[in-house]
Amino acid sequence: MFKGSSGELSGSITPIQVSKMERLMYTTFLNNISKFTTLTEEEQSLFTDMLDLRYIPKKTTLLREGEICQFEGYIQKGCVRIYYMNENGCEVTLCFAVENWWVCDIDSFYERKPSIFFIETLEATEMYVFTPETKEKLLSTIPKFERVFRLLVQRNLSAVQKRLVTTISKTATERYLEFIKMYPSLPLRVPQYYIASYLGISPEFISTIRKRLSSK
Repeated sequence: MFKGSSGELSGSITPIQVSKMERLMYTTFLNNISKFTTLTEEEQSLFTDMLDLRYIPKKTTLLREGEICQFEGYIQKGCVRIYYMNENGCEVTLCFAVENWWVCDIDSFYERKPSIFFIETLEATEMYVFTPETKEKLLSTIPKFERVFRLLVQRNLSAVQKRLVTTISKTATERYLEFIKMYPSLPLRVPQYYIASYLGISPEFISTIRKRLSSK
């Protein structure tokens, strides 16, 4: 499913074996799900039994342009970037996903279309992975997850709309402040040029903005 920088399927990307007695490790994920629906004890048990937790090394390509996205992931730990290549061959960062965020090319995953995006890990990442098959099994076994994923898609659409408005109407400084509000820890975790790509400005201008803000 996932490829390393060489383009070969990485054998080091293996499921983390988890005992059923270690249910506490699922607490964060279950708390996230509880924002959208209430699961019974039996449903929680069924759900956690389906989970496939993967360890994915840093700088692993999860999806390439032209491939069909075969996963929908919930990040327990780590950082992932989604980007595309523009007409000049430059990378343009669309979004970052960190702990408690979901990551996927929704259009490619659900419509089975070749993706126009790349998805890569920027840190060693622990991620719960659903394939189209395991996703269907989850929805048929626990139908209330239809609501969970519908609300997640709605939230994603809302975030995309807000980002579009911010990009069009805000100054570079305002866009940077919005970014810090959304991703407070990222400036310490990812290279500045990725943040610059996300904001549509140069890394040097980010340095200028930071100096200007720190002097106030």
